[in-house]
Amino acid sequence: MDVKLSQCFIAVDDHDEALAFYRDVLGLEVRNDVGFEGMRWVTLGSPSQPDVEIVLEPPLADPNASPADRQAMAELLAKGMLRGVIFSTDDCDATFERIQASGAEVLQEPFDQPYGVRDCAFRDPAGNMLRFNQRPAE
Repeated sequence: MDVKLSQCFIAVDDHDEALAFYRDVLGLEVRNDVGFEGMRWVTLGSPSQPDVEIVLEPPLADPNASPADRQAMAELLAKGMLRGVIFSTDDCDATFERIQASGAEVLQEPFDQPYGVRDCAFRDPAGNMLRFNQRPAE
């Protein structure tokens, strides 16, 4: 049996703002943009990873969710309490400079971690934490 990652989901409160960040700043390609029942899902991915997709979705993508649950998820997103993703890069410092130049909120400048990677961290426009790590040269 071979199990692989296919998709991961990131909650966003403004798809157009998130799309500008993930597409224009990070360089991900848009693979799909779908609306359904007043919600929107945008699928992006790295050209070098055609089998892996990131789906930008509403904070609570369930048409049957109560208004109270929608509000709770929106508040958690606003606080940056929902999980983001970790990206790998071949040059952490150059990646940091490019993302910082976009005006993204810096959480951590490039740093050599004790567990062997050099990484940095930002918040996306919705407040999700994104880490960018570079593995040591072999």
